[in-house]
Amino acid sequence: KRIAERIAQIEGPVAVKGLDIKPYRDDWEGDKPEPAPEKDLTNKKVILVDDVLYTGRSIRAALDACIDRGRPAEISLAVLVDRGHRELPIRPDYIGKNIPTSRQERVRVHVQERDGEDAVLIE
Repeated sequence: KRIAERIAQIEGPVAVKGLDIKPYRDDWEGDKPEPAPEKDLTNKKVILVDDVLYTGRSIRAALDACIDRGRPAEISLAVLVDRGHRELPIRPDYIGKNIPTSRQERVRVHVQERDGEDAVLIE
């Protein structure tokens, strides 16, 4: 929501909607849901926002979820942290910070609204 507020200062109001990607993950054990009609994305400009970009599998699932809800005019990707180690050809359009990591490390992003602080932690 904070990112949407910043965009709204430049572009005008923008809608913020959550997107459940769990059923679209390649490790999900269930059927794909039907597209939700109240979230029709046909001809919309969509910006997917993720905290940490790692293998790209979550973003692939988000793309599938978007396409099931219509044909967006455009889909962009914004990430707070890009840690590398991609398994799929996914590249963000907007990156807060590139942080090289090993596969053994874990990156956690804390945001004020949920965690009481803005921080990036490497464990």
